[in-house]
Amino acid sequence: NSSESHNCAKSILTSDRLQIVVTLSEFFNETWEAANCANCLKNNSEGLSNSTEEFLDLFNKSLTCFEHNLQGQTVYLSPNNYTEVCKNCNETYTKLNDLYNNLQRMNRQGGESGHSAHLCIDVEDAMNITRKLWSRTFNCSLPCSDTVPVIAVSSFILFLPIVFYLSSFLHSKQKKRILILPKRIQSNASLVNIQEKYS
Repeated sequence: NSSESHNCAKSILTSDRLQIVVTLSEFFNETWEAANCANCLKNNSEGLSNSTEEFLDLFNKSLTCFEHNLQGQTVYLSPNNYTEVCKNCNETYTKLNDLYNNLQRMNRQGGESGHSAHLCIDVEDAMNITRKLWSRTFNCSLPCSDTVPVIAVSSFILFLPIVFYLSSFLHSKQKKRILILPKRIQSNASLVNIQEKYS
């Protein structure tokens, strides 16, 4: 009976003491929200968004590159010498890192999914794994593009006091101090002493 369907569903869901169906439903809904899963999907949730598919494709390429460059070399390489991995996978890793940064920027503005929050947990975990492998396991690093501007600004700031003191020295008028001895009236006793010396 349609009029009793709501009551029927309620009685079935809450029939046991633990209300296991309701508890599980709430748990999965909270997990979905906490993991920002909707941010990996298209607006109508029909499938993965184009940016997520592109990211996962680059992620798989990066892992494949890591594995390919490690095959047959792990026996001969010391644990800290992974120069081949760093050199050969640098381009793929850089693309993945740039795409992740772009996705973060886009996601703050709403992105493809229409939700403005963190990226979904799958993308964040994949990037965390890749960055950990790249920096900790393989000891690779990306050259920082901000190094030159930072050095230039730091040098300029350190050089400012020198310029200030030098310019103030050159532009200030240096006056020589002339000492003028005060004229005092000499006492009669001192005059008598001077006359005695000369006589």
